[in-house]
Formats: sequence, structure tokens, C-alpha cells
Amino acid sequence: MNIFYQSQKTLLAIALMLVLTLTTACGSASTQSASPVKLNQSLGYTQLAKGSSADGQDFSNWVIQTSKGLIKDAYVRDRNKLGVVISPQVLPTDVKTLTQSLAQGFRHNFPNQDLTILIYAPDKKLVLTARYDNQSKQIDYQQAS
Repeated sequence: MNIFYQSQKTLLAIALMLVLTLTTACGSASTQSASPVKLNQSLGYTQLAKGSSADGQDFSNWVIQTSKGLIKDAYVRDRNKLGVVISPQVLPTDVKTLTQSLAQGFRHNFPNQDLTILIYAPDKKLVLTARYDNQSKQIDYQQAS
């Protein structure tokens, strides 16, 4: 049973990686409205609601929709910082793989810049920070203490 469970986790991670890599967050009908971004003060990570731009909001919504329940909330700030709240379904051993998938999708939608990805546990405590360096094309991972 343990082998089945491990292969199920691996297939889920690969499927998510493919979905995030092969699709784009923004469709042809993007909104250009200048609606103000609301702050959500009740959340533990107190960031902007979904994004500080229309593209950021679209990407945040797309990440949540395509994650198939693995990501409960997401935001993009300043077009280079992605924060996600993972669901309890995501095991600690799968966080890095999920972060790699998110980095690929984020790079695709916000290219040619250094990026930061913040992963929050279901209780909204920071778990992992990943920094993508555009020049070296490398990701540096830092566990939260």
C-alpha cells in the first residue's frame, strides 16, 4: 500500500507540474479595469487580496483553479512575488516539488525578472521561501524557522 501511495503522490506532483508549465494564466479576454486592490487584514500573512495588478489577480485565480485543491489561496504582488496557502493534502515532502512547479508557471507569466515564491501552511504560517534568480536560472530554497 505504501508503494501505491508514493506513486500516487509522484503522479500528482508531475501532473500539477505539467499543468502549471503548459498552460497560461491569462486568456485573451483580460480585464483592464482600475479597481482598487483591497487589503485583507484578517489573514495571518496580511498581503494584498489577490494581486497588485490585473495580471497578478488573474494568475492568482488561475493557480487556485488549476491546483485541484492543493492550493487554497494565492496572491501576486509587484509582479515578482507569489504567495500561496497550501491545503492539508500537501505533504511536507511535496512542498518543494509544488514550489518548483509554481516557479515554472510564474516565470512563464512574469518573465525576465527575479521572482520570490512564499509557501504558507494551511494555518497561514510561512513554510518555505523560494527565490528564483533570472540570471543564473536557479532557485534558492529557504525553510522558515
